[in-house]
Amino acid sequence: MGLRSTLRKWISTSKRPVKGQAAPRPKAEEPIPAELGPALKQIRSILGDSPDIIYREVTFGPLDVRLVLIYVDGIAEPSQVLEFLLQRASDPEFYSAAVQANLWTLLNEKLLAVGELKKVTSLQALCHSALSGETVLLLNGCPVGLSLGTRKWKDRAVEEPSSQTVVRGPRDGFTESLRTNTALVRRKIKSPELRMEARTVGRVTQTDVAILYIRGIVNETVLDEVRSRMDRIDIDAILESGYIEELIQDEAWTPFPTVYNTERPDSLAAGILEGRVAILMDGTPFALLVPALFTQFFQSSEDYYQRADFATLLRILRYLCFFITLLAPSMYVAVTSFHQELLPPELLIRLVAAREGVPFPAFVEALLMEITFEILREAGVRMPRTVGQAVSIVGTLVIGQAAVEAGLVSPSMVIVVAITAISNFVIPAFNMGISLRILRFIMMILAASFGLFGIVVCLIGIVLHLCSLRSFGVPYMSPFAPFISDDQKDSIFRLPQWAMFARPRLISQNNSARERSPQPQPEEPV
Repeated sequence: MGLRSTLRKWISTSKRPVKGQAAPRPKAEEPIPAELGPALKQIRSILGDSPDIIYREVTFGPLDVRLVLIYVDGIAEPSQVLEFLLQRASDPEFYSAAVQANLWTLLNEKLLAVGELKKVTSLQALCHSALSGETVLLLNGCPVGLSLGTRKWKDRAVEEPSSQTVVRGPRDGFTESLRTNTALVRRKIKSPELRMEARTVGRVTQTDVAILYIRGIVNETVLDEVRSRMDRIDIDAILESGYIEELIQDEAWTPFPTVYNTERPDSLAAGILEGRVAILMDGTPFALLVPALFTQFFQSSEDYYQRADFATLLRILRYLCFFITLLAPSMYVAVTSFHQELLPPELLIRLVAAREGVPFPAFVEALLMEITFEILREAGVRMPRTVGQAVSIVGTLVIGQAAVEAGLVSPSMVIVVAITAISNFVIPAFNMGISLRILRFIMMILAASFGLFGIVVCLIGIVLHLCSLRSFGVPYMSPFAPFISDDQKDSIFRLPQWAMFARPRLISQNNSARERSPQPQPEEPV
């Protein structure tokens, strides 16, 4: 507790503004001047004289009414708007209607070539719209601007996600475009109760964020907590959803993830249908899902596309691999160093013969192999794809074989490290695998110091820590702690679809019925 309080005190003091620098304050909303000249002067002072910001002035109608189009070249396509204005400029009927009515109102009503129209009344909103890829129209003598939805930039095609592959299931994945991602979710859930709330996060980046949920199913308490935490974010830049994940998570001092991330639309849609809240961000294909539970990180979307018995077998295998990844190296160190009597005599003789000539104790041997494998794995990830996989495989084989022949490590240690690494890849969630990689080194240190007693104490501490975690107010270990019998149908075991008629109790408390009981059919006479 002393170390944690010291770290929190150091972080809180580091957040204070540097001496001599004023803390940033939000600027007040400045109205748009009615005259076009002063308005353009203030806009240029805010945006600067960047060459990619285009100010296209147009003279409209016989009385030479001035208007200007402001857009950013490369992310906006105002050709439809310019074509409309050029066509209407030579139309006497349109101009006569504009003289009788209000030209700005008429433009607002007749610009049907653009799908999205909205009013902007401040210079800050005007600049934000222009920098977001929209075209802003200003009319001389009118203190209100018209923002036209003309966004057009290069998007990556919808492809199968590389981090969460499946054998059976949809092949589409999220992209870096927020609107494309929300469309993929809308394609899965066509209910009118699907709600979407827009946020702009980051004082400098002004990143667009969307909060998705289903009204009537979502837990209103969790939803209010998500809104509160999102509104409290005060940072200059948000470049990826990992920024938001760190800023809204319940507990920072834990190796376990408390916010679920995915780049699969079907996984996100399934979480929303259970009553969770989704957070999508522009510029990243990874979406966030809260609240997140421990069991959720061992579930794959493919579990619900296969038979229930096969999905149950795969889940049991994942939990088994969880314990192998966490305990295999530390158990080897503890048994070979302190508890040789637990092994059969034949196996013990073979292990002693294999370790004959190895100059290091079992802990140093395991530590060297684990660090070497972590280096190879990180090198395989960072290197180009064409050579990364070859380097990781060849490096593992060559270094492992050379280390055994040189007598630095025993063949049994190579087998333990290999089965540990393979088991780590079985877990569907990559961030949960990272947590196990961190805890594995702690378990090895305790096993080398205290044997099996240290392993048991560490396991008790991990269980107590997991039971103390919360994800947006929901216990992290539910439905195991607290034990909820009705939710065991989709935890370790996966019952058939007709048996999972209720949503998780602690996730959705408003509408828990997922499936209606079928009406009994009258029996036909024989």
